[in-house]
Amino acid sequence: MTTATASTWSALRNPTFKKLWIASVISGTCVAAHDTAATWVVNTLTASPFLISLMSTVAALPFLIFTLPAGALADMVDRKNLLLVMNLWLAFTASALAALGWLHLLSTYIILASVFLMGVGFAFAAPAWSSIVPEIVLPQELRSAATLGGLQLNISGILGPALGGIWLSFIGPTSVFALNAICFLGVIVVILQWKRTVPQSRRGLENFFDSFLKAIRYVRYAPGLQIVLARNALFALFISAIPALLPVVGLKSLHLNASQLGLLFTSQGAGSVAGAVAIIPWLRSRYSSNLLIVLANLLVAIVYVLMAFVRQPWVFFAVAAMAGVGWTLSASELWVAAQRAMPSWVRGRMSATVMVVSQGAMAIGGLIWGSAVTTTGPTYTLLAAAALLSVSLMLAGALSIDFTYSLDLDPAPLTAASYKLLYTPKPNDGPVSICLEFNVDRARASEFVKIMREVRLVHLRNGAYRWQLHEDLTRPNTYRLEVTVASWNEHLMQLERMTKSDKDFLERAWSFHTGESSPAERIYLSMNKDLRVPK
Repeated sequence: MTTATASTWSALRNPTFKKLWIASVISGTCVAAHDTAATWVVNTLTASPFLISLMSTVAALPFLIFTLPAGALADMVDRKNLLLVMNLWLAFTASALAALGWLHLLSTYIILASVFLMGVGFAFAAPAWSSIVPEIVLPQELRSAATLGGLQLNISGILGPALGGIWLSFIGPTSVFALNAICFLGVIVVILQWKRTVPQSRRGLENFFDSFLKAIRYVRYAPGLQIVLARNALFALFISAIPALLPVVGLKSLHLNASQLGLLFTSQGAGSVAGAVAIIPWLRSRYSSNLLIVLANLLVAIVYVLMAFVRQPWVFFAVAAMAGVGWTLSASELWVAAQRAMPSWVRGRMSATVMVVSQGAMAIGGLIWGSAVTTTGPTYTLLAAAALLSVSLMLAGALSIDFTYSLDLDPAPLTAASYKLLYTPKPNDGPVSICLEFNVDRARASEFVKIMREVRLVHLRNGAYRWQLHEDLTRPNTYRLEVTVASWNEHLMQLERMTKSDKDFLERAWSFHTGESSPAERIYLSMNKDLRVPK
């Protein structure tokens, strides 16, 4: 691995990414200060540890509900415009909360509602942001961009809570909410300055419902992505104990004041930054992604044991820093693996799917740990989380994400068709069937069928709704492949969606053909609608 590739900072050489990243750091700092202020206000309004832990669940819930539709939007509309609209939404929500604070109308449930509405904005913005990063940076800068994305959150996690704790003492929570709104407006200014170099265009815009269904279909026929999703779900389920229980232990067991609460969150962010800057690059140059995630999760399990027993504030801050290291290492490796496992044409929807799975698991985990701490107390809850997390690591071998290193999901070059059409169908004409005929050596028939299983997945996840392989009973060693798509436009889009890895599977399957030329290919347009009896 080269130094440039291993460096945490290499993506910052990209001027566009650098501007957006700096804007995200500033805005994220204001968001973290906002969250600290909101947590403190809830603590002053209620003595219930469940309501405090519920804030993490309410923040994650919008991702579970809205991220898949947001991912579909990210692939259908201009992602830059989507980011602008969502930052306006976030600015309005923060402003409304500030206004209610100045009017002395804040309550626990209003705070929770505002957390939910802020989550809606982030849920709709996240797939678009995740999708534009690979568009902005070079492939060799992607791991750096992933680490810097986590680093941005953690730098904000250092500065925001510390500043939030100080501002709470001097200007009060309402002014913190107002400052957050101003920061969102600053992000809008930076986004407006970004000039896209990669057009987001296609032969025909899919409607929202079709786009949503294609996301589900892609996941169904992409086994590699299913592994990535499973690992994200396991990680999120157990890491959710940190945002759910860290403020509970700090406020109810350690009895921290406002400034100390800010320092607690700052310590977690400081650990994340230290991990991203000093630890992660060193580990990445020596170990695989799968092993790094296992080591990070073991560290998190140790953190949970320490959180259960440590009751000295400054030692507890150090434990929070260790939690930041483990969280950042796992999250960044899982993000990179997910990006490697999804092609550009469906990246918005697949990024959204990863977020839905992760945030859904976070929301479920937050409810589990919040309910458990209410009934059994923090010590037993944290020990149970540590034990279950350790047991879950036995699945790491069967669900290894290291396969993503070998994937090449760049678009495959379009090749000239082997057929000549009598006429070109209209875009919505269909269904369309593509048929190929293979002559295969009988001795290699089983091997041919095996590779065709992979070809089936390629066609189905790229747009086909029916795929059939037939053996000819009248001619020996002859097979007929039939792939059906909904329309002529869908056929053209399927050709454009083909990745280099997909193309490799097809070429391997085509190599089994023993004829003098390539497999005979025919295109059929359904005439069923023309055969209907007129009314």
